[in-house]
Amino acid sequence: MFNKDRWIEIFETISKNKLRTALAGFTVALGIIIFVVLYGLGNGLENTFQKFFKDDQLNTIWINPGRTSKPYAGFESNRRIEFDNDDLAEISEKFSFFIDGITPRITLTGRNISYKLNSNNFSVRGVGPSHKTNEMTIMMQGRYINDADILNKERYVVIGRLVKDDLFGNEDAIGKFINGGGRTWKVIGVYQDDGGDNEERIIYAPYTTVQSIQRGTDNVGSIIITYRPEIGFDGAVEFEKQLKSFVKNRKKIDPSDPRGVFIRSASSDLKENQDFTSALKIIISFVGFGTLLAGVIGISNIMVYVVRERTKELGIRKAIGATPKSIVWMVLQESIFITTISGYLGMFAGILFLSSLGNKLEEDFYITDPYVDFNTALFATIMLIIFGGIAGFIPARRAAKIKPIEALNDK
Repeated sequence: MFNKDRWIEIFETISKNKLRTALAGFTVALGIIIFVVLYGLGNGLENTFQKFFKDDQLNTIWINPGRTSKPYAGFESNRRIEFDNDDLAEISEKFSFFIDGITPRITLTGRNISYKLNSNNFSVRGVGPSHKTNEMTIMMQGRYINDADILNKERYVVIGRLVKDDLFGNEDAIGKFINGGGRTWKVIGVYQDDGGDNEERIIYAPYTTVQSIQRGTDNVGSIIITYRPEIGFDGAVEFEKQLKSFVKNRKKIDPSDPRGVFIRSASSDLKENQDFTSALKIIISFVGFGTLLAGVIGISNIMVYVVRERTKELGIRKAIGATPKSIVWMVLQESIFITTISGYLGMFAGILFLSSLGNKLEEDFYITDPYVDFNTALFATIMLIIFGGIAGFIPARRAAKIKPIEALNDK
């Protein structure tokens, strides 16, 4: 297997033909780099989708009001749709079989909140108890809003981890009072959220309390529903269909109006995105393997040129006793050596390039932490080496069939 003289000869051949070797190596390395980078970017896009859905329970449906785009039932188009407490109660009663939890969400942005000398602007959300499940909120201290808080319109708040850090620092926040909107609010809980820093800069309060300070309105903004997991995906699709029909009928919205109300399901969104990423990864795999194939063809063409260039030398070797097997193995060794070194260099270059990207592409291209599994990259590299060896075998076999007389007369 290891013949010192043979390897010395291979290195001498490579050193005499630096440009040819560099071109062959570049073709192989570029193929594996493109494959690794493309595959890694596909994984980064999938990471973005997973991060987006990580913040919410998958068995969740959001109902958001819009503006009508069509006149209907005596109402003009461009009518603003609003939900109120009655809508919340009607939906809860009619679809009790499907619903595991229901909560409104009233959002107040840019509210100045202070504690002693510390202050900052935060978003305040008026919600119900089941919002904790919807957002997969993790309580660090204290408790979340409960039904009694809703009924009594308590001025209680649950603050995010970063809100607590900004206002209280190392001081315990539970039981303390913060100021906002000219009123004092008692902190009853501190939460964390895996959805990211923005989710931990929000303050939650009972939605009835928020309604009472908004001139006594009973508007609820949007409605969030958690449906029973046992109804399954098909049941969720049917529930979403019935829910849309009911809301449009109740709010006098044309059934064909796409803008009057927006209803979306986390599970449907996730499935659509998973289907998209799966299709994208298949396309990326085809393109990636295409670049690998181009590398294999490149090394094959170069080895054909090598054999033609060394025809006289190979003829002399056969004339002095070299066997066809030894000729094949000599050419193959050179092909496999170049492919192996270039393949691994390309693999590590691709992995290092992905590592250097980090989250730089997240904001503009929605690609988060692109990566490629090392075993996948290694498998692709090994396959490239194997096929590179097969590609080198064709010119090697041709070299073995050279007749010494013809080779010596070759010009």
